[in-house]
Order: sequence, then C-alpha cells, then structure tokens
Amino acid sequence: MTTPAHSTDAAASPEKLPSYRWAMLGGVWFLYFSFGLTTASIAPLVGRISADLHISYGALGGIMGAWQFVYIFSAIPCGALLKRYGPRRMLLAAVAAIALSGVLRAVATGEISMFLAVAVFGIGGPMMSVGAPTVVALWFESRERPMAIGIYATGAALGEVSALAFTHSIVLPLFGDNWRACLLLYASVIIAAGLVWLLLTAHPASRAMEARLKDEPKRPEGQIMRDLLGLRTVQFILPMSIGIFFFNHGLNNWLPEILHASGMAPAVAGWWASIPTFVGIFASLLIPKFATPRRRVPILIVLFVVAFAASLLLHSPPGAPLGLGLILQGFARGSMTTLAMLILVETPGVGRENAGPASGLFFAAAEIGGVGGPFAIGVLHDLSGGFSMPLIAVSVVCVALILSGLVLVRHPKVKPG
Repeated sequence: MTTPAHSTDAAASPEKLPSYRWAMLGGVWFLYFSFGLTTASIAPLVGRISADLHISYGALGGIMGAWQFVYIFSAIPCGALLKRYGPRRMLLAAVAAIALSGVLRAVATGEISMFLAVAVFGIGGPMMSVGAPTVVALWFESRERPMAIGIYATGAALGEVSALAFTHSIVLPLFGDNWRACLLLYASVIIAAGLVWLLLTAHPASRAMEARLKDEPKRPEGQIMRDLLGLRTVQFILPMSIGIFFFNHGLNNWLPEILHASGMAPAVAGWWASIPTFVGIFASLLIPKFATPRRRVPILIVLFVVAFAASLLLHSPPGAPLGLGLILQGFARGSMTTLAMLILVETPGVGRENAGPASGLFFAAAEIGGVGGPFAIGVLHDLSGGFSMPLIAVSVVCVALILSGLVLVRHPKVKPG
C-alpha cells in the first residue's frame, strides 16, 4: 500500500504532470504580464503627470526609481520569506502589493503621494521576482529551465508593449484622456492575474509541491547568504546586474520621452518605444535556447556590445539609424537579465534549493542600477536640457559591462568558494 507521503511526492512530480506544469507556467506568465504593464504604466504618461501634478523631470526620475529603491532592501527578506511560505502565497502577496501601487498612483495628488504610490510596488516586485524563478525551478528540469524562463519573461515584455503602444492610441481616448482611469484599468489587470493564479494553485498537485518544499530541511538564512556570496561567479554577477538594470530601467522609463523629444508625436513615440520590447520577446525566447552553459558568458558579452551600439544610435533623429538602435536595444534588454539569472541559478552551490535566496540577492544588487538609471537620466536631462548627456552616461555603463564580461569570461568554470 502506498504511503501518503509517497503519494504526495508522486502527485507533485513534474514528470507525471506535464500538462499541469505548463498551466503553472501560464499562470506565472500572466502575473509577469501584469508586472510589466505596471512597471511601464508611467512612462507614456510622463508629460501629463508632470503637467498635472507640477513635478519636474528630475523629480519624476526619482519617482520612477522609487520602487527599485525599496526593492533593494526588500528583495533579500522576500527570498527568505519564500522559503518559509512558498511561491503560492508569495505571489498572491505580490499581486496585492502591486495592485495597491496601481490604485495609489491613480489617486496621487502630488510628488510625495506619487513617490509613495510607486514605492509600494517595491514590496510586491521582489516577491514576484523571487517567486517566479522558484516555480520554474520546482516544475521544470535543468534542460527545460532556460526555455521556461524565456517564456515567462515574454509576459513582462508584452505587458510593457501594451502600456507603451496602447496608452495613447487606445486607452486614453477610451477614458477621455483621463490618465488616472488608465492607471486604474492597469491595476485591475494584476487583480485578474491574481485570481487566475489562485485558481491554478488550488490544484492538489500544487498543494503537494508546496508541502514538499516546506518539509525540506532549511539552513539559517545568514549561512545561505554567506555561502552564496562566497561563490566566485556570484561575486561577478551581482555588480554586473547593477549595470544591466541601469540600462534596462533607465531606457524603459524614459524612452517614450526621449523619442518625443526627437520630434515624434506622443502616440507615435509610444509605438516606436514598443519596438525594443517586441524584439525583446523574440530575443528572450531565442537566445536562451542557444545559451548552453559554456556559451552563456560569451553571448552575454555580445549582448553588452549590442547594448552599447544601441545607446549610440539612440542619439539619431527619427529614421533608419534610430530604428536600428531600438532593435538592438530590444535584443540586449530582452536577454541580458535572463542569461545573468541562468548563470547565477545554475552555479554549483546555488541550485533549486537556494534559487529563492539567490534571486533575492541578485535583484537586491540589480535594483541599485534600477534606481540609478531613471534618476540619473532625469537629473542629467534637467542639467543639460536634453537627452544627449543621459545617453552618453548609458554608453559609459555599457562599456563597463563589456569590460566586466571580459573579466568574467576568464573564469569559465564556476566553483564554490
């Protein structure tokens, strides 16, 4: 007779539930779609929010980096909480925080209230960022993880595309140019994603997997962090993540306004700003597939070079060179984080059991760049009166990434300690 524990393990085995694990991935994808929609929701509304709430571009840069600032301090605790409460509860808590952030943005009355509204996202964001890789690590074997991570990453990309492309062309006209109603609509999407996730994880297989994860022996979090920080690859990847997020978040938040400043109408700028995200969707599906462990660091260096070329081409007026720059930006930002995360999670000494804490550590470091990117671009714009100086700063960061990648490639074998 089969024991209940054995039945639980069998019920939760990904190999025995091939269809259900894809349903779980679909649920994570929808959550990440809502995540991307929320992160990009302010970018196409910068001009309106600045005018209505009397906020300078420099202050708006700080506001757009508010959630990343909170993220720095909440990511590691979220990794610890994940091991205690499991991905199901963590992702539901993420939904609550992100939805609250969306609603508070819609009712903000000034600089401080908007800052606090965006900052709340920094509580939900890391819950989702550490929860999603853990779900993939639990339900997908090593050979399928790159594809699974690439798939759910397209959710965030499509969410960003939706905010950038449809805010001015569809959503604002639908609500009579009311940007507050627009933000409320986007908040409702994350609530819908949360309801779908709640239904999916009510399945007995999900409950069994959560129970098995909870029963695994746990080491003190301080010891886990010390062990992770002792890994040589981790020591390289964490500083590198800062530059990656400086590039990604800086351009993600300011690209519509950069294009508008080049002479495009807001709606046209929104569509052009969605080009990198469209390209990033294909890049996030294609590039990880070919990024075998031996190729990952060299491919990452190539992506850094592509990011540098994109930052130079973004100085161009509307036309083919600018379009090429947007395409190159999409290739870079669509895969840099994915490859860096794969290198980190598959490092010996990390593995499935430490995927949550390692992800928390990664994003805690990365969001230093996530804060610095939008803030630096906004401040440099106010100082210089344009976006040329901010784009030069992005280029300098890309050069630093290239150099750091060349150092990392000299240490291709990842060993603990």
